[in-house]
Amino acid sequence: PSAGGIGMFLEKAYGRSVMTGACALLMVFSMIINESLVARTFGTYTMQAFGGSKDSNWIPILGVLLIAAAFAVNVATNKLISRISMVAAALKIGGILLFAGATLYMAGFSFEPASNIGSSEGAADGMLGFVAAVALGILAYKGFTTITNSGSELSNPEKNVGRAIIISLTICLIVYLLVGWAVGSTLTIPEIVQARDYALAEASRPAFGAYGVWFTVGVAIIATASGILASIFAVSRMMAMLTKMEIIPHRHLGMSGHIQTHMLVYICITAALLTVFFDLSRIASLGAIFYLIMDIAVHWGVLRYLRKDIDAKAWVMITAIILDLIVLTGFIWLKWRQDLYVLYWAAGGVVTIFALERLFLRLHPNSEGEDRNYVSPADWSDGKSKGS
Repeated sequence: PSAGGIGMFLEKAYGRSVMTGACALLMVFSMIINESLVARTFGTYTMQAFGGSKDSNWIPILGVLLIAAAFAVNVATNKLISRISMVAAALKIGGILLFAGATLYMAGFSFEPASNIGSSEGAADGMLGFVAAVALGILAYKGFTTITNSGSELSNPEKNVGRAIIISLTICLIVYLLVGWAVGSTLTIPEIVQARDYALAEASRPAFGAYGVWFTVGVAIIATASGILASIFAVSRMMAMLTKMEIIPHRHLGMSGHIQTHMLVYICITAALLTVFFDLSRIASLGAIFYLIMDIAVHWGVLRYLRKDIDAKAWVMITAIILDLIVLTGFIWLKWRQDLYVLYWAAGGVVTIFALERLFLRLHPNSEGEDRNYVSPADWSDGKSKGS
């Protein structure tokens, strides 16, 4: 366990190679894409509090402002980040559970859909849509991977990283199931589709009116803000570790401070641009494709190169790879029928990342600390860099 998270798993399996660098970058970009998705969700829910349209220009503006605020907090001390994250986690989990419980209570705890109207597509299309939904659902669970980026700061990380992942997945499963039941028992399928970007707020309206909407919007704002804060911290840690291993290129561009701070700048700028230029559905689709490809590579690396070293079960790795392939294939097929541009962007992104990583490693052999771009400017005066 270290600050490198998934990047360290890839490096242990594939070494300093194109596969390690490219797949780590796929993970990085999937997380940045997810941050822009959460930022736009923040803007969408905030506008609901003021009766704004889901197409308002204020949505990306509010998303960018949230990213900027998360950057400001992340350049502070780790203790501040931890305290804010803990308080926000308690508020959002408690608030969402309260919303789900109250909504189900008003629905009589029937756990029955409000209406089946609009769900009459054929069995084949229905199954394809379900598989594609699983691909998008993975984005909701992938936040647990940020735990692996904090291994170097945990006591007894060999045990506590695994425990933290299991606890977080269990909490997410309970919360997501309750929310899904609450929304499904309150809104019809056409209504859910119509309000897909702010379904929680809309689901609270029939039972609680404007007060329910305000409460749900408040919880959603806390949830999205804390999610952005934690994700940006985790990605910056991972990218800093990849830089330390000289797997990805880096330039200080005149900035002082540590490399992780530089990474925060690059991450926030990229996430802000995605927030402005992409809508929610396309952002989520790109993130799902990138993440699934990376996930397959990690499982294959463990199966092929690390299984004996860490006593991993082959059937677990093989099952995970097969499930990933099924979900990825179904999702790509659905997008082929509905939105080819997403596949063009995804294919172009994957090819570009692998090609540039291959070029970088060919032109940049390991410098063994001689290249000042891979040493924090804060360390230059200490003579820690051979180039200083």
